Amino acid sequence: MISHLVLMKPRPDLSADERRGFIDAFERAVTGIPTVRGVRVGDRVVHGAGYEQSAPAMEYIAVIDFDDLAGLQAYLHHPAHEELSVWFRQSLTAAFVYDFEVGGVEELRTGRFSASSGASGVLDSQG
Repeated sequence: MISHLVLMKPRPDLSADERRGFIDAFERAVTGIPTVRGVRVGDRVVHGAGYEQSAPAMEYIAVIDFDDLAGLQAYLHHPAHEELSVWFRQSLTAAFVYDFEVGGVEELRTGRFSASSGASGVLDSQG
């Protein structure tokens, strides 16, 4: 599975109409593009953990799941995503977008996270 992770910070002066336009474009993209398998959205929870001070000040997250890389690429090239991209650029002051191949915890022992796998090498097959 591929997860498309989007961290967002809206413009502080974003109007209610602009916010609705962005949300409408997002809903059209994730409900109208057939390769989307799951969608989760949320807002940041700040609770005093030490890592919060070093983290970029993003306010919202969207995680969009696809069966495979081809599904993600179909989403990215779909006209509904192109419309969303326009809203994305005009509505946000900052964003981070990442794509991850994900699986269950059993993936940790497959060697996929070893230094030679092309991943960051932080984890190895010894846990």
